[in-house]
Amino acid sequence: MLEFTGTPSQVTQWLFEQDRDKVFTVKERKRKRSLTQNAYYWALNDKLASVLRMGRDELHFQMLRSYAPCEVVSLLENVPLGDYFDYYEVFAKGYLNGKTYNHVRVYKNSSRMDSAEFARLLDGTIRECEQQGIQTLTPAEVANLKYIEPKEE
Repeated sequence: MLEFTGTPSQVTQWLFEQDRDKVFTVKERKRKRSLTQNAYYWALNDKLASVLRMGRDELHFQMLRSYAPCEVVSLLENVPLGDYFDYYEVFAKGYLNGKTYNHVRVYKNSSRMDSAEFARLLDGTIRECEQQGIQTLTPAEVANLKYIEPKEE
């Protein structure tokens, strides 16, 4: 698979140099959340889970329900949802042509979030921690977390 990365003007110039009979797909490259941001999120998640007397994974799912992107899908009720989705909840049932469907909210896994999506999750977790009296980094310190990473090659 051929891959070219560049600014819009660089990509446009590169496309003009290609065979006119070929078909290309252009995707926006979104920055992933940093490993440092991820480590901070899990440290806060663990502290908050302890204060709330909840399991780590239970609290993580609660944070995803509150702050993560989600989609709604409708699937036949006999589809094993856990085989396809990590984080989901059935919120209603529907009936069509004699078949029963589950209406499901599917939450984006934090490891697949881009930096903006993960920032929303982290900001929400910080607010929840502050409400429980858990000490957190300042907004400036949180903003600097994205820079504490090895350089991409």
